[in-house]
Amino acid sequence: MAVQLAKRMQRLGTETAFEVLARAKALEAKGRSVVHLEIGEPDFDTPRNIVDAGVKALQEGATHYGPSAGLPQAREAFAEHFSRDRGVQVTPEQFVITPGAKPILYFVITALVDEGAEVVYPNPGFPIYESVIDFVGGKAVPLPLREENDFRIDHDELRSLTNSNTRLIIINSPGNPTGGVLTMEDLEVVAEVAKKNDAWVLADEIYSHIVYEGEHRSILEIDGMAERTIVLDGHSKTYAMTGWRLGYGVMPQDLAPAIARLMTNVNSCTASFTQLAGVEALLGDQSGAEAMVKEFQIRRDLLVDALNDIPGLRCKKPGGAFYVFPNVEETGAKAEDFARTLLDEYGVASLAGTSFGRFGAGYLRFSYANSQDNLREAVTRIRRYVDDLARA
Repeated sequence: MAVQLAKRMQRLGTETAFEVLARAKALEAKGRSVVHLEIGEPDFDTPRNIVDAGVKALQEGATHYGPSAGLPQAREAFAEHFSRDRGVQVTPEQFVITPGAKPILYFVITALVDEGAEVVYPNPGFPIYESVIDFVGGKAVPLPLREENDFRIDHDELRSLTNSNTRLIIINSPGNPTGGVLTMEDLEVVAEVAKKNDAWVLADEIYSHIVYEGEHRSILEIDGMAERTIVLDGHSKTYAMTGWRLGYGVMPQDLAPAIARLMTNVNSCTASFTQLAGVEALLGDQSGAEAMVKEFQIRRDLLVDALNDIPGLRCKKPGGAFYVFPNVEETGAKAEDFARTLLDEYGVASLAGTSFGRFGAGYLRFSYANSQDNLREAVTRIRRYVDDLARA
């Protein structure tokens, strides 16, 4: 029997990083050497104090169902940390804890966006934004992030793209795939536009603790934004906990029950022992996370300098996250072809910028969540490919 999917499945996108990872693994299975710069995952192990807390929770029986919104003690600890970290006062009742941060993205768009309602989202940006907007029948409105503006938003362009039908504005700082960081001036314009059009804001702050210069700023700091903002955050990036699946949303208290109801329908709850490990991550020793960020900064500088030393490439120095987004147009190769050949013939796995939207054309994304030695090897292979292109 042929499988006939519901028509809505035609509107559901994917995350290309996992497809490229599968291709790279297939090459490795044939004995090929591949440097992995495609996947957005810290290459560090989860800090030991967090692992110990998870093991302790398992041994003490934290293996049962919990409330859909999260364990009371976890929501309380998350609120305590968030209030101190962002400098804004929030309560446990504003938190919904989920298995990873993606459910917050999916649930918020599902709960707030009717068919035909417009959602402004960053492009190039995390591909699941556009995927979920399309899936629920919303109208995805891309907000271009341009190299000449350090991959920040253009204020006038944001104003021109929003109207009375704008239901939600998505922002991401530091950003994936560019590493761009929004300033307080940028956030104030987002707040202005959201208030003017009575729109919600979904602030993806998953990389909030991976900032290299200055400090992370949240739109929640702006007066009047707490009532119309959902902050998405989680443990995967900051604490190298991708496999633990732990994220959360901070939102107006009146919205939290609706998001928790979606949790009930989809996931029931987040694993109790994972939440308790997450409490230790937030309130316990931070030295592991801090050391990881320091190492990421060293790798960033190494990779950016090396890429800019290759004729035909130019690369902005990102302010946060662990990605670089170099422009490869001067090599004469389309970014999609560049990424494909770079993997198949030179053994470096990367993502074409168009994996993150049409405004990513001409760029590649490299994750520097890999060792310094591997980054140097990757650059050697990239340079060899660019030299071969120049001779062709």
